[in-house]
Amino acid sequence: MMEKNLIGWQKQPNKLNIQGTIEKAIEHITGEEVELFASGRTDSGVHALRTSC
Repeated sequence: MMEKNLIGWQKQPNKLNIQGTIEKAIEHITGEEVELFASGRTDSGVHALRTSC
């Protein structure tokens, strides 16, 4: 059954979200508490600049 009341990716207190749901599922399966991290796109008109190391 698909949840329809998700508020987005990032965890927020007392709100249903993707990050928290996946973390709870992993903990349920493995018994290990995990914290997921994700990266996202930049805002419109913002560009990353490559620099040499």
